[in-house]
Amino acid sequence: MKLLAKDGKNRMTDVVDIEGMFRLIESIPSKKAEPVKLWLAKLGKEKIDEEFDPEITINRALEAYKRKGYSEDWINQILKTIDARKEFTDEISKSSNNSGYDNVKSSVIKGGNVAKNAKEQIEKETGKKIVTSNNNKNIKRLGNS
Repeated sequence: MKLLAKDGKNRMTDVVDIEGMFRLIESIPSKKAEPVKLWLAKLGKEKIDEEFDPEITINRALEAYKRKGYSEDWINQILKTIDARKEFTDEISKSSNNSGYDNVKSSVIKGGNVAKNAKEQIEKETGKKIVTSNNNKNIKRLGNS
């Protein structure tokens, strides 16, 4: 694969995907690679555990949100949003008119792109980020005004 080098020229480069990277790490016969190999083994075990008990995945996501500082109210709202979205897509896919699902999906994607472009334009014009790790705490207050 050719990648752009610092000198501005495209150079042939060997690359691997994530699976290839893990396989490469596995093959390194070095004590320095052992911590990474142990970490990969732990990840593999966790993934297998999640296959047997999907609730583990949900609990891990909840803990990740908590570590990032999100409030319980915010986390609960996200869970409700995920559930509502799943119900919505399930109902649409049950429809006998599958093109209706495709139309809704296309509209949702277009709407998301419009929102993304608007956010980026505002950030470009103001020089400020709209979404930050701190401003989610203000969402509830804004909703109550």
